[in-house]
Amino acid sequence: MNSAVDNKPQTRTNWSGSVRFTPREAAFPTTEEEVVSLIHRAQEKGTTIRVIGSGHSFTPLVETDSLLVSLDRMQGVQTVNSEQQQVSVLGGTKLKALGASLLQQGWSPENLGDIDVQSIAGAISTGTHGTGLGLGNLSQQVEALTLVTADGQIRECSAKQDPNLYQAARVSIGSLGIISQVRLRVEPLYRLHFQSKRLPLAEVVNRLEEYPSNHRHFEFFWFPYTDSVQAKFMNKTDAPPTRKGWWSSFNKWVLENGAFWCLSEGARIFPRFSQTVSRISAWGVPQFEETGNSQSLFATPRHVRFNEMEYSVPFASLPAVIEEMKQALEENQFQVHFPIEIRFVKGDDIWLSPAYGRDSAFVAVHMYKGMAYKEYFQAMEHIFLRHEGRPHWGKMHHLGADELSKLYPHWHDFQHIRHQLDPDGRFLNPYLRRIFGL
Repeated sequence: MNSAVDNKPQTRTNWSGSVRFTPREAAFPTTEEEVVSLIHRAQEKGTTIRVIGSGHSFTPLVETDSLLVSLDRMQGVQTVNSEQQQVSVLGGTKLKALGASLLQQGWSPENLGDIDVQSIAGAISTGTHGTGLGLGNLSQQVEALTLVTADGQIRECSAKQDPNLYQAARVSIGSLGIISQVRLRVEPLYRLHFQSKRLPLAEVVNRLEEYPSNHRHFEFFWFPYTDSVQAKFMNKTDAPPTRKGWWSSFNKWVLENGAFWCLSEGARIFPRFSQTVSRISAWGVPQFEETGNSQSLFATPRHVRFNEMEYSVPFASLPAVIEEMKQALEENQFQVHFPIEIRFVKGDDIWLSPAYGRDSAFVAVHMYKGMAYKEYFQAMEHIFLRHEGRPHWGKMHHLGADELSKLYPHWHDFQHIRHQLDPDGRFLNPYLRRIFGL
């Protein structure tokens, strides 16, 4: 085995700092064969394995005191099938690098989220998504994937080849094995026209049948204790790219990051000013538009750190959810200034996808790093659960196996395949054991 193994690895933290752990050793394989060797080595030593991507999950999904595997040295586009409009990429490929590579070769991803630092394996394993009621999450773009299982076998699966494993492995929370390669659908390179508008919350809620359906991508950010939202619209266009104007750069780097960080620090030091900060942010919603390649518009820089909870609710339930959230904010006066983000995802048939079987609205609540979030998140979670909400696997939630099994019709089918592939729990950690009820 030639992969580098660090027997004295450093303490790891996730992006928000909510998870901190020190693995016994860390490994950095460069090939599929080295991944197989690592698994055999773990079998011999009787140790567990967790795979880390970019640390952008807010839960202890990868926390381990045993072997931590990073696929950072397994990145890149391997093949492009122009006829089928599909690309094969290594599991450790970061989404930003994937987008740049596709751009050079004249292709675009179907959709991406608003953060592009995750690995492709981590993004699909947690059901990461962008927005667009006609578009599924990233896992729905997977045509096939290759998995190295607990016995060291290399398993390929697709809708035609091992279809049950395919339905389980596309959102598996890293519990079925190590994803070494992914085959994705892509589209010929296209441009998007982006618009940012400040709109009344009531208008957006009243036009929910229109906005998500009439625009390829639509999302909005609602500022707590205000009736204002930042609405974002994106649609395909043949118009030439606009020059990167000063306002776009000023908004992304100065307003959304620098100025917002200063306001957030003020709210952390003086929490009673949180509502004022939220109103200032609502007042400063930028109104502008630009055109560019999809890769340049999907993601936005995120340097202000926070903790996050996100739930998928049925699309039709969103107006009621928003109304109940407004009431909870007014009744409890939570000290929160971060906007509430609402995005839209097409329903799918992936067993553990939060969008399984229904078109969904994903509602995300955030709290600035260093500020108390538990009471706020729990109150919002009660609302989501009243409306058959399902948690995003990479975001905070308080559910265990009993609750989760009622939310996913194929929960027990997934657990059956997981036990078949990994009877000894090689890919489990205490957090996964708890949510799987083991």
